[in-house]
Amino acid sequence: MSEQVTNDNNKKLVLRLLGVVGGMFLFGFALVPLYDVFCEVTGINGKTRGKAIYQQSMVNTEREVSITFIANISNGMPWEFKPLTRTMKVHPGELNEVRFYAKNPSRKDIIGQSVPSVSPGEAALYLNKTECFCFDQQTLLAGQEVEMPMKFYIDSEIPENINHLTLSYQLFNVTDAVEAAAGAAK
Repeated sequence: MSEQVTNDNNKKLVLRLLGVVGGMFLFGFALVPLYDVFCEVTGINGKTRGKAIYQQSMVNTEREVSITFIANISNGMPWEFKPLTRTMKVHPGELNEVRFYAKNPSRKDIIGQSVPSVSPGEAALYLNKTECFCFDQQTLLAGQEVEMPMKFYIDSEIPENINHLTLSYQLFNVTDAVEAAAGAAK
């Protein structure tokens, strides 16, 4: 083979490989919204829906569902964060309220964002939050502490085989991202 043919073949190969890398990169970005839609439709991965509207319905007083509340803090988040109620039993269809405690012991203001997850994943379809600190970012001033409410109800149509569920929150420090977005908007 001539040197020219080899160089042309190498250039074509490099261009193809760059195309594959670019395609993989774009596919990675496309997966995030596709994953969100898939989780919303199927209830897999315990992703909860947004804000629900409570309508007084038939409360099933003959049945109880046990709920465990968990709070986790991601790396880089100096807050204290915990549920004030660890477990409770509720009747499907009944409006309930729990509170989470958060404290910013640092010397600077910090913005936090909580991301909920429900286990088993199927139960996420039946957990409806009417009010939640997770709907919005929370700003705590240096040294500030708060109790944050979360109001919810379990849909009365929850399957009989789901008697216990776990609602977990992961708290992230989003201060830098919010400040960067605010700076870019100017």
